[in-house]
Amino acid sequence: MAPPRNVVKIAVQMRDAIPQLIQLDQAKPLAAVLKEVCDVWSLPHSERYALQFADGHRRYITENNRMEIKNGSILCLSTAPDREAERLLRGLQSESREGRREALRHLLLLAPDLTFAREVISRDGLQRLGTIIEDGDDLGEVLALALRAFLELMEHGVVSWETLSIPFVRKVVCYVNMNLMDASVQPLALGLLENVTLSSPTLGQLVKSEVPLDRLLVHLQVMNQQLQTKAMALLTALLQGATPAERKHMLDYLWQRNLRQFIYKNIIHSAAPLGDEMAHHLYVLQALMLGLLEPRMRTPLDPYSQEQREQLQALRQAAFEPEGEPVGTGLSADRRRSLCAREFRKLGFSNSNPAQDLERVPPGLLALDNMLYFSRQAPSAYSRFVLENSSREDKHECPFARSSIQLTVLLCDLLHVGEPCSETAQDFSPMFFGQDQSFHELFCVSIQLLNKTWKEMRATQEDFDKVMQVVREQLARTLALKPSSLELFRTKVNALTYGEVLRLRQTERLHQEGTLAPPILELREKLKPELLGLIRQQRLLRLCEGTLFHKISSRRRQDKLWFCCLSPNHKVLQYGDVEEGVGPPTPESLPEQLPVADIRALLTGKDCPHVREKGSGKQNKDICELAFSVSYDHGEEETYLNFIAPSKREFHLWTDGLSALLGNPMGSEQTRLDLEQLLTMETKLRLLELENVPIPEQPPPVPPPPTNFNFCYDCSIAEP
Repeated sequence: MAPPRNVVKIAVQMRDAIPQLIQLDQAKPLAAVLKEVCDVWSLPHSERYALQFADGHRRYITENNRMEIKNGSILCLSTAPDREAERLLRGLQSESREGRREALRHLLLLAPDLTFAREVISRDGLQRLGTIIEDGDDLGEVLALALRAFLELMEHGVVSWETLSIPFVRKVVCYVNMNLMDASVQPLALGLLENVTLSSPTLGQLVKSEVPLDRLLVHLQVMNQQLQTKAMALLTALLQGATPAERKHMLDYLWQRNLRQFIYKNIIHSAAPLGDEMAHHLYVLQALMLGLLEPRMRTPLDPYSQEQREQLQALRQAAFEPEGEPVGTGLSADRRRSLCAREFRKLGFSNSNPAQDLERVPPGLLALDNMLYFSRQAPSAYSRFVLENSSREDKHECPFARSSIQLTVLLCDLLHVGEPCSETAQDFSPMFFGQDQSFHELFCVSIQLLNKTWKEMRATQEDFDKVMQVVREQLARTLALKPSSLELFRTKVNALTYGEVLRLRQTERLHQEGTLAPPILELREKLKPELLGLIRQQRLLRLCEGTLFHKISSRRRQDKLWFCCLSPNHKVLQYGDVEEGVGPPTPESLPEQLPVADIRALLTGKDCPHVREKGSGKQNKDICELAFSVSYDHGEEETYLNFIAPSKREFHLWTDGLSALLGNPMGSEQTRLDLEQLLTMETKLRLLELENVPIPEQPPPVPPPPTNFNFCYDCSIAEP
């Protein structure tokens, strides 16, 4: 007879004792279960003990998480969390250095458990760890263990980072600023200050005033990847917390100290692979660097500004007045104004008064900055562009000013200038760290590309929008390749001619489109079930391989990882935490299991509980698009296992695989694309012999039956 649903068969073990095999009734109070287990081993005072999971992080069993116990689970009897917390906190006050070290090691092992963490925090454990950190009697392993334990306890969010005292923060700053410091201490100190800066504006200002930028530059130049990553994390946190004026001053100073060159040579092109966290911080640094352009992009030209009028005149003179030969000498004021207005029209402005063209925001003054930069840094190319097009009489002239204004808008859109930083994105371009004035240099390449494409298309003024669409595609395709330098970008984008763009469009269209003949559509419908089964098999195999997921909180981007995979028999999801830099673990080593049979439903996007908790800010949009959860039975309650996919593709693969496990249709965009690709390939293979044979819209008519069937072979007649 099968046991009741709320009864699970488990093993309970204790040191130096014979394990017990028991049937755990989940309806029975946990205190009663502990009493029975202790009685078997003749242990008095059962309230002094607690049950823990024997594998993984050895989490304590509570009434809240007891439904995670499944058939076959192994538990161990250990000291209750309150007594264990008291014992370890007493150990922190030991006069023996070895005693303090052992207490910290044990505390660090249990700190990820929320139940234990709350007991430690309620007994002023953070204050005691803070005392060890502030005293700084041991700058080696003991200090590193104390910092790591402090960070682990704070990660639970029970205590706000804003509650930290100023002396404590200053002491951690001292560890960052010290020259001779244990290599394991400074990354932890930097990580703690990053949390403080992101969570508390007041303490963030203290960190900013106490940690010199030069000190962070020193840490970045140490060939220690972990130290570099944490120094870059604190640097981007300080930049994000600064005002726009302060941010510009800080970035200017960092660039003067050759930070850009160092990042390009020693981090991006380092022999060691770039970690996900460092890639994210480089993305943030690039976004902040491009964000300095936003004020100019949002500011329209002021027709009453003497400086801006002079800049416009300089732009005109660079094109039409050879050096030392001002045009209009000896002419009346009216004649000179008329001549200038005509030259501005030749320059490509839509109005004789160029200020009217530059009143639009975006791009505002940023377009004027780009045009001036091009005229000064590439005067020959600038003059050739303007004069070549202003002297044409066949309506094929390319307007320089109008093109520059629209191209600046296009570049700002492609590079997301002025948009808030994503919490998880890693999409930085190495090219922007290999070049000073990278945005203006990119404009110089792009405006010459636009002129080249205009000629290839033999465009007129009426084709302006079409040309801009082609240029946008050329730039977007080349930027997606992430060229490592501006010269490589120039080479690749110039190779992407208008003819090549048309060829790529045609190829993609042929891949996406199939013939609409009814016989082909019928063949495709017959092939669909088999190919969907193939896609389903691929999705389940991908789930069996497993994926590393990031842990995301509402406060900041976490650098912790966890791994999840499907068992080979497709019956259990196995998961657990892993350390960064370590390869994917084997399924047998993962501590947590979720039977597929217990899964109720798959949730995505805004329906996920961890997305609802984060709110609806702009910065959470990308997380919302990558979020999914599975709800499963947790006793009588519904519990969730929450995921944030590392990419859109992984999101599609996992949601498809989980839908297939639950017997639901795979409805992702990736499934649609894969099915279309497989259908196109299979259809072409089936129709190879019919190449160049026209397929009729309707099947040919069936001919009428013959008047007699005398031609049929009579099998009853034996051959002689």
